[in-house]
Amino acid sequence: MFKETVKELLDAALLERNDLFLIEFNIGNDNHVKIVIDGDNGVLVEDCMFVSRAIEHNIDREEHDFSLEVMSAGAASPLVNLRQYKKNLNRDLKVRTASEKFEGTLTQATDTDITLEWKVREPKPIGKGKVTVTKQANIAYEEIVEAKVMIKF
Repeated sequence: MFKETVKELLDAALLERNDLFLIEFNIGNDNHVKIVIDGDNGVLVEDCMFVSRAIEHNIDREEHDFSLEVMSAGAASPLVNLRQYKKNLNRDLKVRTASEKFEGTLTQATDTDITLEWKVREPKPIGKGKVTVTKQANIAYEEIVEAKVMIKF
């Protein structure tokens, strides 16, 4: 019952702030509530506080003993939600499938797959030397084992 109450309060908070979305939600045996959120425009500390207060202020501490942790998905965390791909358009990703690894710029994210583009140097078809060629891969979401944004400094 406690889990359903927390989930309802969380869903109501995310409905009120539709720019935020859920990445992870679990409750441990000791009633430790862990919530990981992301946002279409990133996540600020104030966004985490909003979700935390929406839950904590609506549960009676006399009735339920719990701890609550609300955090944003880390920059190095794998992408797990379709909205995360869409918000990271034109950023560089590392994508691993069961059979291949790709590194490229995310140029498209549809409801079924993503498109990555990258440049490689290949030998000229005729003559000596090399030419820069743009490669492209369409990868279905169900084929993706892990996808991470490549952070460059």
